[in-house]
Amino acid sequence: MPEYTMPAETSAHERIFMAFPTRGYTLGDTEAEAEAARTAWANVARAIARFTPVTLIVDPSAEAEARRHLGDTVHYELRELDDAWMRDIGPTFVRQADGGLAAVDWNFNGWGAQSWASWGKDSKIAAEVAELAGVPRLGASITNEGGGIHVDGAGTVLATRSVQLDPGRNPGKTASEIETEFARLLGTEKVIWLQRGLSRDNEEFGTRGHVDITACFAAPGVVLYHDQRDPSHPDHGISAEIRQMLESATDARGRHLELVPVPAPSVLRDTDGWVDYSYINHLVTNGGVIACTFDDPQDAEALQILAEAYPGREVVGVDARELFARGGGIHCITQQLPVKHHERASSHR
Repeated sequence: MPEYTMPAETSAHERIFMAFPTRGYTLGDTEAEAEAARTAWANVARAIARFTPVTLIVDPSAEAEARRHLGDTVHYELRELDDAWMRDIGPTFVRQADGGLAAVDWNFNGWGAQSWASWGKDSKIAAEVAELAGVPRLGASITNEGGGIHVDGAGTVLATRSVQLDPGRNPGKTASEIETEFARLLGTEKVIWLQRGLSRDNEEFGTRGHVDITACFAAPGVVLYHDQRDPSHPDHGISAEIRQMLESATDARGRHLELVPVPAPSVLRDTDGWVDYSYINHLVTNGGVIACTFDDPQDAEALQILAEAYPGREVVGVDARELFARGGGIHCITQQLPVKHHERASSHR
């Protein structure tokens, strides 16, 4: 048995960690833009808190704004922040062989040392969140983010070459070396490699291709993937490429995957170009699925697909347009802490 294993995101959660937007491009240039960001993050936190306690990491300078938006809905912890993408700056929690937890620190460096990013404070958040959770920190020998991986909890992980082999993150590393480190820290035996993420996410202000807006496991052997059906959008070709790779892949148990296409929203562009709006970027937590909506005709179909993919859980849609305008979605701003004791995890339905 591996020393560490990352539980599937469908396992039971003790709490969800988030961070509150404080400064920079996430807040924008005007007070109206800043308020739109705060409201979007707060709406997600409120939706999650119906199912799972939320701990919100808040820069001391933003405490009053956070409390104004969320009151006593969440638990507050004051730490210095650059940004608010907890999936990426926070640790990935894994289970130890004895059932306890540990926290993987992926050496966050601003999504591959991007020129527009600041990460001096955010690079410390993984260790600080591990301390808050009361679990040991595991140092990784690679640079990655939580949005760069998605596991099935049964030995398989989805990842993109564009992120893991990015010279800004892991110069000189081979796919085999990445696989070895995933095996050590996540307990995975098989990496299903996709070439890249969606087109906008590969542009200047993207992550260079996070998998978590592209494809995810709903259950072992079942993958939801982003299906851009409009041939005029550059992601139409990427969707076809992703489907092809997934069709030819097998998981750690040697099974071919059941593929579930999730339609892209019908809106194709915003003021900055082609959108990467995606329903894949959702959070599953205890009895709920917190899903991105876009005030779009495809919202209803996508939420129904998610409801069928996660039977017995309530699907709650939250407007994610202000999140995506800043570079991500609901999965990107959240990070789950699994329940601490294995017995509780296995008995939770």
